[in-house]
Amino acid sequence: MIGVIDTRGDCAAWTFPADPGVVRTARTVVRRQLAAWGLDALEDVTALLVSELVTNSLRYAHGPIGVRLTPPEEVGSPLLVEVSDPVPDAPRERRAGPDEETGRGLQLVACTSCRWGTRRGRRGKTVWFELALPG
Repeated sequence: MIGVIDTRGDCAAWTFPADPGVVRTARTVVRRQLAAWGLDALEDVTALLVSELVTNSLRYAHGPIGVRLTPPEEVGSPLLVEVSDPVPDAPRERRAGPDEETGRGLQLVACTSCRWGTRRGRRGKTVWFELALPG
């Protein structure tokens, strides 16, 4: 069951159970919300990075996963994307070998976003990234 927190106004947020099927669902709701805000140009990259972070959360967390989007406040400001889970430990970026199938998610986030980081919360952590609008 998906908990839609808010999809009006200045942000959109959802809570997903720790279930492998939520990766696809998270991509879908993110794409729909960006289209509703007229941010179609960011759909592909945002969906990819959200997939990576939700997959990381599924790998290490056994509780709900939150996804939150905050659109640019003004021309030139970035889209803010946050993925939260109940594990307090910050993820570690690592260098995956050429034959490894995992370990590139945070590298992808770091290389693709304007800025990214993590912060601890009362119940777990949030990994966030910012994407600039093309043009």
